[in-house]
Amino acid sequence: MMYGSIFEFLRKPSRIFFTIGLAAFCLNTACLPEATRTDGGRTITVYGFSIMKEALEKEIYPAFAAKWKAEHGETVNFNSAFAGSETVTNQILQGAPADIAILSIERDVDRMIQAGHVPEDWYVTPQKGIANKTPFVILVREGNPKNIRDFPDLAKPGVRLIHPDPTSSGGAQWSVLAIYGSELIKSEAETGVKDENRAFQSLLSIWRNVISTPGSAREARTQFETGYGDALVTYELEGLLMKQAGAPIEIIVPRATIFSEHPAVIVDRNVTDDERPIVQAFRNFLWSDEAQKAFVKYHFRSSTNEAFNEENPEFAKIEMPFTIEYFGGWKRAYPEIIERIFYERVKNK
Repeated sequence: MMYGSIFEFLRKPSRIFFTIGLAAFCLNTACLPEATRTDGGRTITVYGFSIMKEALEKEIYPAFAAKWKAEHGETVNFNSAFAGSETVTNQILQGAPADIAILSIERDVDRMIQAGHVPEDWYVTPQKGIANKTPFVILVREGNPKNIRDFPDLAKPGVRLIHPDPTSSGGAQWSVLAIYGSELIKSEAETGVKDENRAFQSLLSIWRNVISTPGSAREARTQFETGYGDALVTYELEGLLMKQAGAPIEIIVPRATIFSEHPAVIVDRNVTDDERPIVQAFRNFLWSDEAQKAFVKYHFRSSTNEAFNEENPEFAKIEMPFTIEYFGGWKRAYPEIIERIFYERVKNK
């Protein structure tokens, strides 16, 4: 069974112009792979944000393929492409042949809705379309030599921070919201009032210590693994996977941090009536107990059953957790914080 990707090259920014050309060419030919029968089987094409790779390829694809084979007698293969969520979305909007997209942020789904690729009722599932979730944490070197205990410590003189690029990475946008929202939450708990200036100054001071902005959360992790930088703000599961592999790091859990929630959608524009049953079956399989337990095994948190999360003793206890709803959802968080605060007031200062 093949779980590799003929689109792995899309992960490299230097090849993005080739990606656009390929998409344009394929839209006028018959070269795009589809979830159609080939040699007695079918192929499903999944585009996912960078950190989805292990859970999908090692657990969820094989489990679904075995289930479909047992029930329908057909072999199922998967093509995958993984990159930053914004990059993945751009590729789909340019014509990439995804049947399913699993994204870091709901805003990217909204972009595909506006372009006519995804129906407006995509979220009509008991989980509101969210496949899994994870909190944002800080990774530091073993022994924590910079004595980093919370987000504000990332602004200390001499701290070299790696942070993915918000223009290509959904994880980077979650990180910005985690840092900014953390100070709002703490100030409100301390005084009863959200201190927006405190949140802004913290984000601004931290960003001045950023020394590298890779294109995705996974690229940022890879750079940190090479020994570059003192700290990295990222998904909890990235830290747990690194520790599992024996990396000399520590995971610092901020007092207040955001839980990122990751939507899974059918790219309606790319799916024919013949393909739809298997594509829908795979999307729905993501919320099965089997798939949710697989996510937990790879350190995502379940979106369906908190009891599954209790089975992973590595998960941190968050003192003051919050979600995107604290900001009024992505429709408010993106223009009000990512655009007006981060891009206009922080990034170029």
